[in-house]
Amino acid sequence: MDASENRQASGLDGALADLIDLGLLAKHARWNVVGPRFGAMQSMLDELADFARGSADLVAERAVTLGHPPDGRRVTVATRSSLPDVEPGTLWDANAISTFVAVFDALAARIHTGLEAFESDLVTLSLLTSVLATVEKYAWMLRAQQAP
Repeated sequence: MDASENRQASGLDGALADLIDLGLLAKHARWNVVGPRFGAMQSMLDELADFARGSADLVAERAVTLGHPPDGRRVTVATRSSLPDVEPGTLWDANAISTFVAVFDALAARIHTGLEAFESDLVTLSLLTSVLATVEKYAWMLRAQQAP
């Protein structure tokens, strides 16, 4: 594997780990969120989990297409994820919002960094750009709910 292939594999591995982790964090938060925005947050967190799972599948399938075996095992995700953790137990809605703003900022940074490896691979570049656009949309939607 040459240096370019290593950068590509690393970019896909990082995005995959973060997306799998996002799905788990969103479900954990959904089960534990409380507060005045409970209903809206539960719906959004379910939507985030679905987005994460679907995007992880697309990234993993793209890795296989490029000849790189994806690794979505628990230990790999725990080692490779760049996302901040969500605290255990009850999660107030305002804390959930600020926590997931940080989660989406970390995910966006990871994908931005990985994009450089795919300058000549327009299919993967398009896939990651599409995922990034949705990540940035969710970050905006969460920021809009933060109190000034």
